[in-house]
Amino acid sequence: MNVYQSLRLSRRALSCAAMMLLSLVATTSSVLAQNVIEDVSVARGGAGRTTMTFALKDPLATPPTVFAIATPPRLVLDFANTSNAGKAVSEVSDAVVRSYNVVQAQGRTRVVLNLTKSQAYDLKVEGNKLAVSLFDAPGTSAAESSPETGRFASTSKSDGANFSLRDVDFRRGSGGEGRVIIDLSDANSGIEIKQQGKVLIVDFLRTQVPRNLERKLDVTDFGTPVQLIDTFVQGNNTRMVIEPKGLWEHSAYQTDSRLIIEVKQIIEDPNKLTQGSRPGYKGDKLSLNFQDIAVRSVLQVIGDFTGLNIIVSDTVTGNVTLRLKDVPWDQALDLVMQARSLDMRKNGNVVWIAPKEELALKEKQELEAKAQVADIEPLRTELFQLNYQKAEEVRKMLIPANAGAQGGANQGGVLSKRGSATVDARTNVLVVQDTPSKLEEVRRLIQRIDISIKQVLIEARVVVADDNFSRQLGARFGIGAGINNNGRNIGISGTPIGDPNQANVPTTGITTGFSPSSYYWRVKPDKETGGVVGEYINSIPYNVNLPVANPAGTLAMTFLNLGNGNLVNLELSAAEAANRGKVISSPRVVTADNQKASISQGQEYKLRVSGGVGGQSSVITIRAVLGLDVTPQVTPDGKVVLDVEVSKDSIAGFQDGSPIVNTKRVSTKVIVNNGDTAVLGGVYEEQITDTTDKVPFLGDAPLLGHLFKKTNKGTVKQELLIFLTPRVLSDTTGTVR
Repeated sequence: MNVYQSLRLSRRALSCAAMMLLSLVATTSSVLAQNVIEDVSVARGGAGRTTMTFALKDPLATPPTVFAIATPPRLVLDFANTSNAGKAVSEVSDAVVRSYNVVQAQGRTRVVLNLTKSQAYDLKVEGNKLAVSLFDAPGTSAAESSPETGRFASTSKSDGANFSLRDVDFRRGSGGEGRVIIDLSDANSGIEIKQQGKVLIVDFLRTQVPRNLERKLDVTDFGTPVQLIDTFVQGNNTRMVIEPKGLWEHSAYQTDSRLIIEVKQIIEDPNKLTQGSRPGYKGDKLSLNFQDIAVRSVLQVIGDFTGLNIIVSDTVTGNVTLRLKDVPWDQALDLVMQARSLDMRKNGNVVWIAPKEELALKEKQELEAKAQVADIEPLRTELFQLNYQKAEEVRKMLIPANAGAQGGANQGGVLSKRGSATVDARTNVLVVQDTPSKLEEVRRLIQRIDISIKQVLIEARVVVADDNFSRQLGARFGIGAGINNNGRNIGISGTPIGDPNQANVPTTGITTGFSPSSYYWRVKPDKETGGVVGEYINSIPYNVNLPVANPAGTLAMTFLNLGNGNLVNLELSAAEAANRGKVISSPRVVTADNQKASISQGQEYKLRVSGGVGGQSSVITIRAVLGLDVTPQVTPDGKVVLDVEVSKDSIAGFQDGSPIVNTKRVSTKVIVNNGDTAVLGGVYEEQITDTTDKVPFLGDAPLLGHLFKKTNKGTVKQELLIFLTPRVLSDTTGTVR
């Protein structure tokens, strides 16, 4: 092989590699490109089928993930890597599809079809269109086609994928319902839920179960309708059998790979044809097609279909024409009764059907007969020992205060018009005389209200925090001088002011008998000797007197000329104070539910005021106390409603012999969780002072102006916070045995 052939082969290899790279990039870009749902249409086809067609921008590589919800009936389609260009919510006028919602989240689009009943479905992809056909599953039993049967994400038979259960858990809901939580290995696992007899069966199609999850769970202790959960392998599938007790209903929903089945107890209503908490008709479906048939015959057909014991009154006559297809039997019965103005009364498994007027008249006659029996029924007397309630309060409930005012003995009360009630206050016994049925009502009432009420401990904390700062700077300045000019004496001196400081008075040579704090040592010229002499004077001459009242420190200087007696006095005084304090008051009180409690501590001042009625004097009381007034109410969910008033008063001083009271008070009504702390209120005060006393003009001079003025700067901060903590006590808390 020559060089030319080698170069030609190399170019050919590079060309092939480039084409492969371009193909890979094109494939990757086509995969990463996001598809778009452009249009959705609904059409009613033959054989009762409803077809929804989704038009997309690009052809679908794979069909969307589909799963169904039984209650309420819904079908959910998840389009991966797809966005929506149409409406988010749309109403549909179809017998099967009521509406559909389109939601985008995390790079996918979810379409939720809201159905009127559970439907089977199939998918068909043609180019960039997806057709979803909804239809009634042929050949299924009544139980499987009812709303109680739900099919979640279906898997085709050609799909060889195997799924598995990751975990099976059980929890009790807040309303006492039982929740079976199943974690799946894949959100596309096929699931079928159906009710058979008194159990609920869940089939996981082509799903394996680990050995540790293949077991029976006894969940009786949870106090829910569910008693037993049995998970086992059945062929290629996994079956779960849920055994509830009593009357119950179930619902199921799936979130990603988690399936939740909820079983809720039904409280039986003997007057309802079908039991359950969901509104609407819930009976098994039937079809009726009769032309001019007797009403009694139609009622017999419904009775045979449901197994109910139906008693029809002799006054029920007439014919009806019916054409009903796949209608719940309770709805069909309701339509027949509305057409002929009939009504029913149900007691257990027996239904009595008669005209509305006849039923109303019969019930009125029964009530009148009971009233006549109560008028002649013999009276009985019974004693009720009350433990927590006062007998007099219960008697007022049985017999209102205005009993007999309108002609009846006990109108508005619990007792009959022949009944009476008396109280033995010494033993707290209630004596009631009435008919046996009324005595039974009184007994049930006392059992409900004569119970121990809860007690509440209320702790209030009143926090007062102070932060004070002050700085003062003062000065004294005085000049004493004398000038003799041609026999004329000229002197300069300040006003004599007593010196509060002893630092300027020498202790040596002081004659006893006087206080050195009010004297000052002065030196002056002596004309006889030509020298100087010293003497004490009882005042200090100051030209400027702006000292600090209680200085923390002073600095005094004296300049003296002994030749002519000139004297200069200078005194600087300063004080700085910083005070921080916190006062915490914590009143506590225990009271019963809905009972007001008060606690206080402080001082009372009694003042005599003259000039009252007839010139007589009277005494008034002024209180300065820390007080707590509170009325708690414990709610059924464990919270505490507090009607509270907290006060913290203090004496600030006296004026004309009367005290001045500083008041801090908060009154409010709050709801607090048991044991939590609530901040009821807070007051923050800040006072800033900056005062200057100075000699005019001289006090404004730079630097030297401080000798002719006094400055006082201060900041006073005060904060008040009130906290409240309620605690519901147990029955034995705070008692001593």
